Amino acid sequence: MFSNIPPYDGDPILSLQETYALDPRADRVNLSIGFYYDEDGRLPVLRSVLDAHSALGTTHLGRGYLPMSGDPAYCSAVRPLVFGDDCEACVDGRVATIQTLGGSGALKVGADFLFSAWPRSRVCISDPTWDNHRAIFEGAGFEVEAYPYFDSATGAVDFAGMIAFIGALPAHSIVVLHPCCHNPTGADPTPAQWDELIALMAARRLIAFFDMAYQGFARGIDEDRYAVRAAADAGMSFVVSQSFSKTFALYAQRCGSLSVVCASSEEAQRSLGHLQRMVRRNYSSPPSYGSRLIEHVLSDDSLRTAWFDEVAGMRARMARMRGRLHEALTADAKDGDWGFLLQQNGMFSYAPALGRHALALRNDFGVYILESGRICIAGLTSGNVAHVARAFAEVASAG
Repeated sequence: MFSNIPPYDGDPILSLQETYALDPRADRVNLSIGFYYDEDGRLPVLRSVLDAHSALGTTHLGRGYLPMSGDPAYCSAVRPLVFGDDCEACVDGRVATIQTLGGSGALKVGADFLFSAWPRSRVCISDPTWDNHRAIFEGAGFEVEAYPYFDSATGAVDFAGMIAFIGALPAHSIVVLHPCCHNPTGADPTPAQWDELIALMAARRLIAFFDMAYQGFARGIDEDRYAVRAAADAGMSFVVSQSFSKTFALYAQRCGSLSVVCASSEEAQRSLGHLQRMVRRNYSSPPSYGSRLIEHVLSDDSLRTAWFDEVAGMRARMARMRGRLHEALTADAKDGDWGFLLQQNGMFSYAPALGRHALALRNDFGVYILESGRICIAGLTSGNVAHVARAFAEVASAG
């Protein structure tokens, strides 16, 4: 019956995670998957989340299905986090928000929603981008192409190439953008560049799809939503997906959101109905426990402040590790230019030259990075950064 099904090549990130788990070496280092590890190399449990768990107790048990759009209290708590408390679009009721199965679920529902409205539009993703972006949008039925984004010579955004490409797109083209902590490069536009890009997209009537998975890991919770808020203030209609896996360390709970910013409250209500339809034909309704934890934290002033502080602590630790790795590499590999490590931000750095040595790094040193050259900075600790630097320096010297 299923003899015509070809083998699955596996996901480049998740498959490598399985290989890492089977590696018996005590000094192996996982810099591949996008997990945030603490200084002891463990997935953290945030104190704010533990306090919310204690407060909720067993009240989450014995409950029925959530609505198709999720817990209304959760959606109300998430919306100002994404847009700001005083966002005019939110105040006017022009934003439709639903709870989703993590950021991936938000992307899937958003892609289906846009395809139902604009099936002939083309989706444009950055070159490079998170691998699943292309799969999700092609799976929804879209044609997908890549726009210039990363300048490998400078380790920064190729903004001129990006603007030239996007400026030539036909109206209603869909452009997938990372508001902060670009995955996989860690290279972000400046606020001034975001302003220029948003003005261009508004003038050309393009549809922005912001994928925000790391809010707070670049400069801060408020600062990292700059592009989303600027688009809302410019009067654009657009889509935002949000993930809380990393920032709340709730990977297995699959908590995310999808928001559609509309021209009117009536349009937002119609959009909400269509989002619910997309959910119903996919997974019917989201799970409740993780969303209740997040809603409790965001709705309690003390816990919200504590969570902001914990995110700031994670951000500071990653910045320290960047500095430590740069310092060690500058000493161990004097001929190389490692300045990109300090210039990029968030969970990831991007070094295609190292990616060419991914197999040697894994086999010879037990250091796991992606073949694309993506490095998860959050996997570095004080105990392993010197080992990683030596490994990087040795393969870099081999050419």
